[in-house]
Amino acid sequence: MPKPGGVFNFVNKATWDARNALGSLPKETARQNYVDLVSSLSSSSEALSQGKRGADEKAQESKDILVTSEDGITKITFNRPTKKNAISFQMYLDIMHALKNASTDNSVITVFTGTGDYYSSGNDLKNLINDAGEIQDVVAMSTRLLREFVNCFIDFPKPLVAVVNGPAVGIAVTVLALFDAVYASDRATFHTPFSQLSQIPEACSTYTFPKLMGPAKAAEMLLFGKKLTAREAWAQGLVTEVFPESTFETEVWTRLKTYAKLPPNAMRISKELIRKHEKQKLYTVNAEECAAALERMPREEYAKALRNFLFRKTKAKL
Repeated sequence: MPKPGGVFNFVNKATWDARNALGSLPKETARQNYVDLVSSLSSSSEALSQGKRGADEKAQESKDILVTSEDGITKITFNRPTKKNAISFQMYLDIMHALKNASTDNSVITVFTGTGDYYSSGNDLKNLINDAGEIQDVVAMSTRLLREFVNCFIDFPKPLVAVVNGPAVGIAVTVLALFDAVYASDRATFHTPFSQLSQIPEACSTYTFPKLMGPAKAAEMLLFGKKLTAREAWAQGLVTEVFPESTFETEVWTRLKTYAKLPPNAMRISKELIRKHEKQKLYTVNAEECAAALERMPREEYAKALRNFLFRKTKAKL
């Protein structure tokens, strides 16, 4: 993806100016004003870039996200196995596009899974840095894209199921709390190394994880980066059921085909009733997390942690 400019540089500069201007306000007032500002900037940049981005989405159909529809099931597959299904900018756009289409197609349920050994290793860190001089340029675009991406999951009207075939990392883990069911192979693991990378948790996990697991267990994952086995994730309420690797695919897909025969309108209405009281809260948390990430990313500590992590990965391959 080309280096962003224009509207994204404007958003980036405006948010830096805003942080300086809000510095003298009471903490809670400043935080809310900052969230409101990010929202307004996001809306403005959306209006300016919508036409170009819409054309880009149609023109750049990625092979890294596969979408199929069969037996009442829309399947969205992370298909970048040589990169452990790390999610590129284009893949984020493709997933959003796939969810939009799946919300109105004839399928009954929508399922995410991965190709190869990994479910997904999360955000491709090369999205955020190619060299030290590019960090600030991509910050505003990254956080705006993240907010829109997470909102797609919050808004999705049909039953949404994750078939976690292997290790999941970062946003591939945090977004699972927005799914209706998560089925995992017993070889799957769940890892959120945000502090290691000097990052902020995302996908509403600062709200959903404590609600699912309790604050202490959520802190183990989100603050200290504890990696959970599939059984541990099940015990904490993040995973619905764990299956033996040897029978995982057969058992899960047999069950999903049965679910796809259930009355679709009844499931949609039931999901809406289950989620309606939480939806506004999730929007707010998503906006706050993205505002915190937008403030955090340009700092030197973040840049240093990211460079060190990429250096260690490169060194390990030598």
